[in-house]
Amino acid sequence: MKIGVIGLGIMGSGIAQLSATSGHDVIVTDVSKAFYDRAVVSMGKSLDKLIEKKVINQDKGKILSRIVYADDLKEFSGCDIVIEAVVENQKEKIEFFKKIESIVSPDSIISSNTSSISITALGASLKDPSRFLGIHFFNPVALMNLIELIKGVKTSQQAVDRAIEFAKSVGKEFVVVNDSPGFVTTRVIAMLVNEGAFEYSEGLASKEDIDKALKLGGNFPMGPLTLGDLIGWDTVVNIMDIMYNSYKDPKFRAAPILRKMVEAGKLGRKSGEGFYKY
Repeated sequence: MKIGVIGLGIMGSGIAQLSATSGHDVIVTDVSKAFYDRAVVSMGKSLDKLIEKKVINQDKGKILSRIVYADDLKEFSGCDIVIEAVVENQKEKIEFFKKIESIVSPDSIISSNTSSISITALGASLKDPSRFLGIHFFNPVALMNLIELIKGVKTSQQAVDRAIEFAKSVGKEFVVVNDSPGFVTTRVIAMLVNEGAFEYSEGLASKEDIDKALKLGGNFPMGPLTLGDLIGWDTVVNIMDIMYNSYKDPKFRAAPILRKMVEAGKLGRKSGEGFYKY
């Protein structure tokens, strides 16, 4: 398959790396080539670790050679699947989908890696929403074994089947879910880390003990505050706001401490500091 990836942040570069590692030709783009240059360095470091740990046994240079940068979306015309991984902003995503639909072939699948925005609403921007669905990866893409496939109201079974074929080709397990804000995974994960922030702000326990309690008492691989630092607290707040506005349920209210942290630039690992320093 030829895979197109739009956006070269943590998720987009991870998707491109995984696709190339699996033997697919990959074309990528972002608002400037500087993002690509940065992503190549990041992907190179990730591949070095995977090779060192014997998770993969391919040549790094050969993998990276399968990933090509394009300045013009017209170069995506030959893609079998296009995966959008830009910022969690519905308007920006829709603007991209309108552009790409007229470029790729009618048989191409168009998808979003969104973790919370309605797939039905995004698909409604297309002339043919039947070929649109959510292909939701998890961070770090190379190591997390699941892809969540989300069907919009008008998503065809053919599009789902093609996405399943892709998931298998990159060696991932998959689940197929119906569209709902937050889907299955994000709805639970975001509430978990948000509740951990509420517990900390209430003085219930130290951040270390909140994380320790969930790791050892709930058998989670990491505690909620460490996990939120990994996801990015700006992303968490954005997800909670989307779910709150969609469901109108107060249980989805973002913890006030998180808004203050975002205002202060304490976003987690990507900024060097969240609940912990990195």
